[in-house]
Amino acid sequence: MQTSPFTETGTLRSEALRTLLPLMRHPLLAGSAEAAHSIEQFLAHAAKQHPETVYNAFGYPNLLQSIEGIAIAVHEIGLAGHVLTAYALRHAVTGDDDLRRVTQTFGTDVADALRAFQRVEAIEGNTEAMHTDNFRNLLMARAADMRVVLMLIADAVAVMRRIKDAPQEDERRRTATEAACLYAPLAHKLGLYKLKSELEDLSLKYLEHDAYYMIKENLNATKRARDAYIERFTAPIRRMLDAEGLRYHMKGRTKSIHSIWQKMKKQQCGFSGVYDLFAIRIILDAPLQKEKEQCWKVFSLITNKYESNLKRLRDWLTVPKSNGYESLHITVRGPEDKWVEVQIRTQRMDEIAEHGLAAHWRYKGVKSSGAGIDTWLADIRQALETGNDTLLKQSLTTEVKSQEVYVFSPKGDLYRLPPHATVLDFAYTIHSAVGNRCVGGRIDGRNVPIRQELESGQTVEILTASNQTPKAEWVNIAQSSHAKSKIRAAVRELSATESAIGKETLERKLRNRKIEWDESLINQLIKRLNFKESFDFFKAVSDGKVDINRVVETYMELMRREQGTADRAAVRSAEEFNLDAEMHAKAKGEQDELVIGSNMKGIDFQLARCCNPVYGDDVFGFLTVGGGIKIHRTTCPNAPALRERFGYRIVKARWAGKGQGAYAITLHVVGQDDLGIVNNITSIISKEEHIMLRSINIDSHDGLFSGILTVLVDDTQRLTSLIKKLRTVKGVKAVSR
Repeated sequence: MQTSPFTETGTLRSEALRTLLPLMRHPLLAGSAEAAHSIEQFLAHAAKQHPETVYNAFGYPNLLQSIEGIAIAVHEIGLAGHVLTAYALRHAVTGDDDLRRVTQTFGTDVADALRAFQRVEAIEGNTEAMHTDNFRNLLMARAADMRVVLMLIADAVAVMRRIKDAPQEDERRRTATEAACLYAPLAHKLGLYKLKSELEDLSLKYLEHDAYYMIKENLNATKRARDAYIERFTAPIRRMLDAEGLRYHMKGRTKSIHSIWQKMKKQQCGFSGVYDLFAIRIILDAPLQKEKEQCWKVFSLITNKYESNLKRLRDWLTVPKSNGYESLHITVRGPEDKWVEVQIRTQRMDEIAEHGLAAHWRYKGVKSSGAGIDTWLADIRQALETGNDTLLKQSLTTEVKSQEVYVFSPKGDLYRLPPHATVLDFAYTIHSAVGNRCVGGRIDGRNVPIRQELESGQTVEILTASNQTPKAEWVNIAQSSHAKSKIRAAVRELSATESAIGKETLERKLRNRKIEWDESLINQLIKRLNFKESFDFFKAVSDGKVDINRVVETYMELMRREQGTADRAAVRSAEEFNLDAEMHAKAKGEQDELVIGSNMKGIDFQLARCCNPVYGDDVFGFLTVGGGIKIHRTTCPNAPALRERFGYRIVKARWAGKGQGAYAITLHVVGQDDLGIVNNITSIISKEEHIMLRSINIDSHDGLFSGILTVLVDDTQRLTSLIKKLRTVKGVKAVSR
């Protein structure tokens, strides 16, 4: 049975507190013995109320784990303030009552940091998503305060150091994966290279046991040879630097085991195939104003002695990295033709490289010109440099909250969305088809509408319905440009489909009543029914917002008026009809004859659909009620009635110029239903120049077929020739217009 660290008889309690209390009294943490005593009392109370929180998943006391994490944070990162107190208390806080007690005892800053630890803990178990940059960004957004992230890195290092011999293999692999995929990249981004390398090496040790120990054994076996080579390489450099009177010290740094393993995999070679196993670091003790000058001087001395590879030059003196890293790297060819990397930096730069952004705190007033991968790093540096705790909290919290939203799907996939994204945005991020059918969502098991705003870390499920369609007003709900564009496209497509359905419905209705479709009459119909656009009119027909029978009746009325057969037109006398003088002059001309040609100006004329006149036909003009002129063939079926009832509106007409190839003619073909006869007919038409087959409709019955062909011809001469050729086709009985 495990013993609580807080039992009066337990030796662990006194041992833990002997380590914890000096840290608690440290000015960086609580600032006084009284505060340390409050922490002790709080932890003792929590241990009695919630004994399950005393030990972690590996059976190790959380109190000792907290001590080790705080020690790393204080001594290796330089963290200070309330985040350390919150970290010490985080396992003892299990509910809202505990949080209220923390607020009363330690203040709101500690309570806020505790909430941040809880938010991060809620998402840490998702091992599938933690491999991505999105997950690391989500963690920072959930933490809200970068000091919480730094504390979590220190905690990860403390845990990884402790679990070497832990029997819980699955939990150890999960923890190692989390350290490698999540906290090591974060440590690298923040410039904590020493901790980053330790996390990577320990992760490799637990995840790739054989590879780790193979490389470690090889490094141990070659250590004496490496040390001897380093001495031969650095001896001439030391003499040159001493001659220049520079103050410095050197370090030989072997590549981390993880870096060697990655290079072996990348180059597909064994340990012996990795040549650049180590680097030489020259650290200058130089005043701030002479840092760059002395670094470049050392660079010049080394490159004069050894051949350099300028392609491998890395100048982070002129433009430091976004995380504050400053150094000068050069690769030179040393003895035995081996390439060696030399890093040149000052004492200040080395401490920043070792301890990351927090090291800036010790150099107040030192500005870095680094611009960044992540813009918020500049704010962190500025806050740490000035030591302004308020600015640090404001810059971090405000910046993180204004960034993107990261949410999980039910399968654990992580998605990045713009600020203030809604359920609808997430639906369209998954797929446009999902977005188009979205009716709502379920956030962490709770049903929400499509306009619900999302928060980072939530698990969101999209609810759909097969009868749902996108609405134009959804554009006002969506926040992402991707969702807005998909909604607009879907609404346009849906409207176009509905409009096409409406047009087809009207065409079918007219066809059933054997009424011919006339585009000009349709345009008049649309205006008569008070629609501005044909698109809106046909959509209204599709939606049933207009009576289709009333539409057809109105169309027939317009057609009768156009043809002059309307009832009200019959009772008008010639005296009532007054043709505009100018129009009359243009229509009638000196010869009282309308000349039809391509250069006619000022006269609105159309070819009648009832007889489809073609260039070369004998024609006449008929003045319509609207003021335009319809051109009819003299043999038109309606011609006798027009002449008898409205002779005063008849205008003589003749063709001028040449045919323009735009006359649609309907031919009726009757014949025997023999195999291949249709192919013979269409073949003849396709071989004719200036004649195009527009449509063909064939019906067969009792061995006979009847067909309606619509062709485009230039003039009657070509039409007559075509009719003669069609009549010669074997099996064709009759061809007529």
